[in-house]
Amino acid sequence: MKGMILAAGLGTRLKPYTESHPKALLPINGKTLLQRNIKYLQSFNVKDVVVNVHHFASQIKDAIQQNNGWGSNITISDETDMVLETGGGLKKAAFFLEDSSEAFVLMNADILTDLNIDEVKNLHHQTNVLATLAVTNRSTSRYLLFDEHDNLCGWKNEITGEQKGKPGNKKAFSGIHIISPKIFQHIKEEGKFSMIDLYLRLAAEGFKINCNDHSNGKLLDVGKPESILIAEKIFP
Repeated sequence: MKGMILAAGLGTRLKPYTESHPKALLPINGKTLLQRNIKYLQSFNVKDVVVNVHHFASQIKDAIQQNNGWGSNITISDETDMVLETGGGLKKAAFFLEDSSEAFVLMNADILTDLNIDEVKNLHHQTNVLATLAVTNRSTSRYLLFDEHDNLCGWKNEITGEQKGKPGNKKAFSGIHIISPKIFQHIKEEGKFSMIDLYLRLAAEGFKINCNDHSNGKLLDVGKPESILIAEKIFP
């Protein structure tokens, strides 16, 4: 199984740290988010990983080289010229992922979790869907919406009231996906675009994208300064 870590973001919520560093190199108890997630993927035997870079890209490249990929085989997808968001970033990394013989894992660099990827992967294969998204029941400003069969049907912004797709059960996305490489055959979008918009289009066209609820486990989005102290208590 291959993996991709999304590490190209500007990390604006983590200023002033990200005014001189990439978010992925934020240290938590002496280990960067990138190192932690590479090791996290290793624990599920995911050792071939592509990392996309944009903001202070050279710092990430240097860290990977100096640490020999922390024991994994790391490939860089360079977005220095233009950050492509989650969907565009995945599409640019197709050279690494589309020839996979099985599903691959995609995750945000600023997520820390104890989610069992093997369980999500097994569910993904059993249901034979295009993608399986890790979700929880936590409160958030934006929700994915799922129908009675746990298939993605919409999205809602609780603050603005904006809604896309159809109504459904609200789940908070964890930033971790298990995706069939077949998805690359169906990506029509170009340039900069989000995975959520891609998923919503595919769901509207009849492709099955379902969810795996891991509300009983650990999950933390380390995208805000106040999350750092919490992360240091939960993730030694």
